[in-house]
Amino acid sequence: MKSLVIGLRELDQAQLSHVGGKGMNLSKLSTIDGIHVPDGFIVTTAAFQQAVESNETYRGLLDQLMQLQTEDLKQLGEISRQIRQILMEVAIPPELAEAVYRHLSRFDEAQAYAVRSSATAEDLPQASFAGQQDSYLNVIGYESVLEHLRKCWASLYTDRAVMYRLRNGFHHGHISISVIIQKMVFPQASGILFTADPVNSNRKVLTIDAGFGLGEALVSGLVSADGYKVKEGKIIEKRIAAKTLAVYGRKDGGTETKSIDPDQQEAQVLTEEQILRLDRIGRRIEAFFGQPQDIEWCLSEDTFYIVQSRPITTLFPIPEQSDQGNHVYISVGHQQMMTDPMKPLGLSFYLLTTPAPMRTAGGRLFVDVAPMLASPDSRQMLLDTIGDSEPLMKDALMTVVERGDFIPSIPPDQDGSNSGKRTPLPGTDDRFGIDETDPSLVSNLIKRSQASIEVLKQNIREKSGMEMMNFIQEDLAELKKILFDPQSSAVIMASMNASKWMNDKMNEWLGEKNAADYISQSVPGNITSEMGLALMDVADAIRPYPEIIAYLEQAEDDARFLDELLRFEGGADVREAFHDFLSKYGMRCPGEIDMTRTRWIECPNMLVPVILGNIRNFEPHANRRKFEQGRQVALNKEQELLERLRQLPDGEQKAIETKRMIDLIRNFSGYREYPKYGMIYRYFIYKQALLKEGERLAQAGVISDPEDIYYLSFEELRETVRTNRLDEQMVSKRKEDYKLYDKLIPPRVMTSDGEIIRGKYQRENLPADAIVGLAVSSGVVEGRARIITKMEDAVLEEGDILVTPFTDPSWTPLFVSLRGLVTEVGGLMTHGSVIAREYGLPAVVGVENATRRIKDGQRIRVNGTEGYIELI
Repeated sequence: MKSLVIGLRELDQAQLSHVGGKGMNLSKLSTIDGIHVPDGFIVTTAAFQQAVESNETYRGLLDQLMQLQTEDLKQLGEISRQIRQILMEVAIPPELAEAVYRHLSRFDEAQAYAVRSSATAEDLPQASFAGQQDSYLNVIGYESVLEHLRKCWASLYTDRAVMYRLRNGFHHGHISISVIIQKMVFPQASGILFTADPVNSNRKVLTIDAGFGLGEALVSGLVSADGYKVKEGKIIEKRIAAKTLAVYGRKDGGTETKSIDPDQQEAQVLTEEQILRLDRIGRRIEAFFGQPQDIEWCLSEDTFYIVQSRPITTLFPIPEQSDQGNHVYISVGHQQMMTDPMKPLGLSFYLLTTPAPMRTAGGRLFVDVAPMLASPDSRQMLLDTIGDSEPLMKDALMTVVERGDFIPSIPPDQDGSNSGKRTPLPGTDDRFGIDETDPSLVSNLIKRSQASIEVLKQNIREKSGMEMMNFIQEDLAELKKILFDPQSSAVIMASMNASKWMNDKMNEWLGEKNAADYISQSVPGNITSEMGLALMDVADAIRPYPEIIAYLEQAEDDARFLDELLRFEGGADVREAFHDFLSKYGMRCPGEIDMTRTRWIECPNMLVPVILGNIRNFEPHANRRKFEQGRQVALNKEQELLERLRQLPDGEQKAIETKRMIDLIRNFSGYREYPKYGMIYRYFIYKQALLKEGERLAQAGVISDPEDIYYLSFEELRETVRTNRLDEQMVSKRKEDYKLYDKLIPPRVMTSDGEIIRGKYQRENLPADAIVGLAVSSGVVEGRARIITKMEDAVLEEGDILVTPFTDPSWTPLFVSLRGLVTEVGGLMTHGSVIAREYGLPAVVGVENATRRIKDGQRIRVNGTEGYIELI
């Protein structure tokens, strides 16, 4: 039989489900030498379950609650209220009442207690549940303890606790509650300490908030607190607050708020010796738990008592590094427009593909640029390169360098960096032998890639087991050979350099800003922009058939989706149109650099909202008109610029140079999207083959589900295929880790201390209240903002402005309906920016917290020429 009451120092790890996270952590804290935890006991979850198990009304209401969704707020609140009422009146089982009395009798009859809730999902690494259940201080007397025990049980169903569980994916029926009863400490001071700075995540900086009296005043936000920061045993910052109020215990029980004497209001709460002693206590607790902690403390008679310690769940993990030196990491996801976490298989394939030395953290990829920052030459090259596409990242890196406390500076000529000489960029010299005038250059590169993909499809078809794993390993070399073909790189760099030249020179010679944006519209051969127009062809195929449109508006996401079309008039033609699109673009999807993501061809229903939007918003054959309209804009701008240039001194020569750059942009810039398309196509072929192996492993009982292979690296999967053995607990843990990573926001720049460095836009002369970003596609437009985080949820009308965290090539079909684009992530040459220019959409990217600062449906003005948004 499970214990109803357990002494605080009598717990073991196996009893977590009986005492909750807070209770278990307090028990562990009490075992640490030199750490003081107030004595007490825990009323376990078994006691709660025994109290409610025979209450049919409670069970019925709980069943109703579990069926509700977050939208049913009114009903949720009413059911929660009824459950709380039942728990406030529930009978305490006699054996529980006796056990509580027995434990209380160990203490003085006049002893006061803290009665505190401890839910089983509380203080976990992935969710703290901080403040979701109630606690009560200065409870005096046996009957009062039982009354507050019921109150703690009832707090499991406060509206805030119920909503928190719903939003974090915790099942109400799987959560229970215990109650901690401890001797009350009446402190002269109390507060909170974080063993990592909660603002910038620096693990070497410990922060302390301190106030007079009980900590409830601080936690509730009733008063300001002193703030102290300690780094490596030294106080680096003190902020003394004006403290007008404090909470104290009353003689007859409960608490009261009192005014602080005026002469004490600005007194420092803790002495420097006490601050440093608390720092040592915090570091000892952090070392014991093995991760940064959020700790509640109180000070009584010069003794620090610890009343709670839980993991800090909001810190982004630090990339693993083999040495203890200083490192500066920049986010790959912000440059690849994929800031969501990737599963281990997706991460490993990207790492096997890229030549760059990368690190992983929080399911994301990072590159350590500390060695480049240390050398003045390579530093400038890095900052120049990043500054063109990611000004926020550049400003953050400059902050690290200018502080001078983290990156040592290596003098020129001592770092092996060509004595200040810069390596020419691909496409800016003749080493690769590209002929800018050769019209077949791009088409030959594309044919070479397509031929290689066809060979891969043929050769992988019959392979399985280790033969297939070895084959994929070998084919990755072919992928890299194509992806990093010097000619391919030269073509891309030539178009990028031409665009930069155009913008610089037209601004210098004509005062024309961002001229290349207009020249880039409707360039031929862009596989990504063509994809958006091709989906309009699918809409045209569906348009004549009202029954099919009605079916699509109600279609469910199932494997028979396309076959069901055959039930309707025109269904065969519509299905063929889908197949034509999917045969060329079906391997794409949001977040496509993670090969484990569901592809359009695996779930064609993902495309339906976009197709229906195209039917609503456009006339038949609008794609051809849209492309021709953009081509005409580019042609007109070309003629206008050349005519204006010819009026200048040396105008004819300027016009000849400009015409050459325009031709480079028109002929080469469309190719930029193709190498990634080829990589994603190959990834999908690999994925199909690996899933067949996953099915075999599932049938053999090695894994539970074929998609469990997504939680293994390629090498781990290879070993599993070889041995037919796998630790399923590892897969389960990685699934939990992935859920945690999905809630974290990756930083653009972070250090090996965990410090997140945030950059700022260095801009002046902007309108008041302008929301600043990076200008990537010229023009000014007004329209309705649509906040969309998932492409498949998009319901757009022509003329809407898309506001979203990020876009990748899979979002391109939405662009045909848009009037403008705003993203939180992105740079000058990221995919969304390139396509926005081709479609002629004013766009501003890299806008911090755009989806929170702009409301859905709000009218906004996007200035894609200057790089800001105004709320109208």
